[in-house]
Amino acid sequence: MGELKNKDLSGRVIEAAINVHRTLGPGFIESIYENALCLELGKAGLKYERQKAVPILYEGIEVGVHRFDLLVEGCLLIELKAVTVLEDIFFSVGRSYMKALGIQDGLLLNFAVRPLTIRRIGREWQPTAS
Repeated sequence: MGELKNKDLSGRVIEAAINVHRTLGPGFIESIYENALCLELGKAGLKYERQKAVPILYEGIEVGVHRFDLLVEGCLLIELKAVTVLEDIFFSVGRSYMKALGIQDGLLLNFAVRPLTIRRIGREWQPTAS
């Protein structure tokens, strides 16, 4: 798996998330952390979209929608959790959001534990052309 393409942006988001976690600590539901993180992102001058519905197409026909937590600067997916353990399914869901959005970078942030858990979500493996 390669490097994050948006390291500086990721660093700024992680810094904002750490500020939220340091202030609130664990114990709240995801929406509380999302609201607080949006305040921090705004203070940092970062543009974001939240809870946006993205249509999912199958053979050109919409078969449903995904609703992601946050998309920062149009290129970094942020998925928020408040759980005791990060499950593999969270990464799979994040990858599906990234695929639907056509982006390469994502972060999974878990606010329910100390310290804040920060994990990269990598796009699914794609063969390279020879």
